[in-house]
Amino acid sequence: MPLQIRRNRCSAFVWDNLLTMLTIIGVVAGTILGCGLRASGQEWSRRDVMYFQYPGELFLRMLKSLIVPLLVSSIVSAIGSLDLSLSGKVGLRAIIYYMTTTVCAVMLGIALVTTIKPGKSSEAYTQPNTTKLIVKDTLTSDTLLDLIRNVFPENLAQATIASYRTRLVFDKTDNRSRLGELETYQITGEYQSGSNVLGLVCFSIVLGITLGKMGDQSKPLQEFFHALSEAMMIITGWVIWLSPLGVFFLVTAKIMEIDSFAELVGRLGMYFMTVLLGLFLHGFGTLSILFILATKKLPCRYIAKMGQVMATAFGTASSSATMPITIGCCDDMGLDPRITRFVIPIGATINMDGTALYEAVAAIFIAQLRKVEMSFGKIIAVSVTATAASIGAAGIPQAGLVTMVMVLDTVNLPAEDVSIILAVDWLLDRFRTTINVVCDALGAIIVTSLSQGDIEKTRALNNERDGVPSLRDGATHELTELEKGDH
Repeated sequence: MPLQIRRNRCSAFVWDNLLTMLTIIGVVAGTILGCGLRASGQEWSRRDVMYFQYPGELFLRMLKSLIVPLLVSSIVSAIGSLDLSLSGKVGLRAIIYYMTTTVCAVMLGIALVTTIKPGKSSEAYTQPNTTKLIVKDTLTSDTLLDLIRNVFPENLAQATIASYRTRLVFDKTDNRSRLGELETYQITGEYQSGSNVLGLVCFSIVLGITLGKMGDQSKPLQEFFHALSEAMMIITGWVIWLSPLGVFFLVTAKIMEIDSFAELVGRLGMYFMTVLLGLFLHGFGTLSILFILATKKLPCRYIAKMGQVMATAFGTASSSATMPITIGCCDDMGLDPRITRFVIPIGATINMDGTALYEAVAAIFIAQLRKVEMSFGKIIAVSVTATAASIGAAGIPQAGLVTMVMVLDTVNLPAEDVSIILAVDWLLDRFRTTINVVCDALGAIIVTSLSQGDIEKTRALNNERDGVPSLRDGATHELTELEKGDH
C-alpha cells in the first residue's frame, strides 16, 4: 500500500510538472543540437538558420500577440475590482520593491566589475571594423524625456504598435547646426515599431481607478475586462504547450548563427563571467534576502515552481513575451489574481534588474578596456543612468543594446563601442531576462503577502456595509494563502 501511494505521488508530480520538464528538455536539446550542427563542419547560411528558427518564431509571435490585450484587461480588471485605497497600497509596494531590486542590482554589478576588473586583464581591444553598429542620434536627456513622453501617449491605438523617440538631424542649410555637435542639431521625432507598453500601463491604471470610483455604473465594463482577461489566460494555456518546441528551435537557431564561441572563453571571458556571477548573486542572493525579510519564508519552494517561466524566458529572451506565462504560474501558486494581474504587467514593464546590472558592468568594462579613468562621480552617474535606462528598455530581445548607448555617453565613450560586447550579448540577454521574470514573480508573492492583512480588513468592512455578519469557517475568497501553493 505505501508503495502504491508513492507511485501515485510520483505520477502526480510528473504530470503536474510535465510541461516544465519538457520545456527544460527543449532548451537542453536545442543547445546540444545547435552545438552538434556547428561541429558538423558544414557551413550554415542565413537561410538555413531562418528555416530552423521558423517554428520558434511562430511560437514567439503567438506569445507577443497576447501581450497588449492581456496587459490592458488584467490591469483594468485588477484595479477596478480592488478597493481604491488598497490598489494604491499594492501599487506603491510593487514600485518600492521593483526600485529597490533595481538599485541593488546596479550596486552589485558596479561592486563586482570594480573589484574583478575584467577590462584590465583583457588584451588591448582593436575595433573589428569601422562600421558603426549603432549610430548615436540622440542625447541622454532626450532619452529620459522620451521615457516620460511615452507615459502619456497621444494616440492609444498607435501606442499598441509604436513608441515615440526623439531624433536629432543635421541640417546643412541651418547655420546654427554644427557637424558632430548633437546639441546644435534640429530636434525631430519619430515612431519606432514596438508597443508603447509604458503608456498602455499608465492608461490602464487610470481607467481601472476610474471604474473603481464609478461603483455599480462600471459593472458592465468591469465584467468585459474581467472576461477578456480570463479569455486571454485560457488562450495562453493553449499556447504554452507549444513552448517546448518553440524554445527548442529558437535556441538551436541562435547557436547556429553566432560567429564564434572563442569570444566566450577568450578576450570577453572575464566580462562574461562577471556579468553571470552578478546575475546569479542577485537572483539567488539579493532577491532571496528581500523575500525572506518580507514574507518570513524561504523562496526555494516558489522558485522551484518557476521552471516553466525561467525556461521560456531563457528561450525567448523577452520578459514581455513571458508575461502571460508568469501570470499563469502565479495563479497556479494560489496567489490572488487581482494582485498578480496588477503587479506582473507593471514588473514586466519597469523592472529590468538583469538589464540594469548588465549595463552598469558593461559600461565600466568598456571604460577599463579603453583605459578611461572612472572617478567616484562617474560611477554614481553610471548607476543613475543604468537604472533609468533599464526602466526605459523594452521587454524584447537585446533591447538593452539600444539603451546601452545612453550609459556609454555618461562616461564619454562612443556609441560604436557597443560592438565590443556584441559577441556575447545574445547569451547574456537570455540570462538577464530569466532574472527579470523571476524578480517579477517573487515580487507578486511579496506584495500579496504584505497586502494580505489589508485585503482581509477591506473584505470585513465590505461585509459589514452589506449586512453580512461574518464569514463561516468553510467560506472562501479570492485571496488564497501562499501555503496552498505548496500542495
